[in-house]
Amino acid sequence: MAYSKMATLYDRLMIDAPYDDWVAVIQEVINSYSNRQVNSIVDFGCGTGVITRKLAVQGYDLTGIDISEDMLELAKKETDPSLSISWLHQDITKLNNIPYMDMAISCCDVVNYIVNPSNLAEFFNSIYRSLNNNGLFLFDVHSLLHIEENYINNTFADVTDAAAYIWFCQPGDREGEMIHELTFFEEDQSGKYERYTETHHQRTFSVEFYKKLLFNSGFNNIQVFADFSFENKINVEEGERIFFLAGKND
Repeated sequence: MAYSKMATLYDRLMIDAPYDDWVAVIQEVINSYSNRQVNSIVDFGCGTGVITRKLAVQGYDLTGIDISEDMLELAKKETDPSLSISWLHQDITKLNNIPYMDMAISCCDVVNYIVNPSNLAEFFNSIYRSLNNNGLFLFDVHSLLHIEENYINNTFADVTDAAAYIWFCQPGDREGEMIHELTFFEEDQSGKYERYTETHHQRTFSVEFYKKLLFNSGFNNIQVFADFSFENKINVEEGERIFFLAGKND
């Protein structure tokens, strides 16, 4: 599901998100694991473009793709026109005419929004087809353990100066599946609060399942690590956030 009303609040509510940690991981991948010079990067599920802009500032040519037009509008408004960024409105499960790239990224558990295995396989296939030879694909997902222990049947809340939210996380019918029921309160110009709700659906799979789909798409040299650290390669399923790095070598 696309973020709609939440788009206007997203950056305020995500102010403590470790975006710099994602950028550091991406930069380490480029410096230590790439067999080609990385110039072009496509950010799948870019949201409001925070990570996209941070990478563009470092001199890369970026394309940000997202299903939410509201998110992309906010991304464009926050972007310095001197940066080399293109924005595309597409569903990442139905990609078409995406540019060739040296690196593909999908951060902040975006891949968990692909809950159907066939759609996930097609997403990986699309990435593989559009990667240049020796290109890299990096993405992260919630671990099954993290979802079961820290999300399902839990309630979260936060308050800022002009907004608040209550977030219920319920289990789905399948392993690794969760339904997020979010209620937001946003202050308007008169000082009154508007209430609105959104429902988001996520699912995660085992490490071996993701690796199998990547192999089936043609990827190789697949590496898996946890929680933003390349040192965490043992028992990655015990981590909270699992990263996958895959290469294309025709």
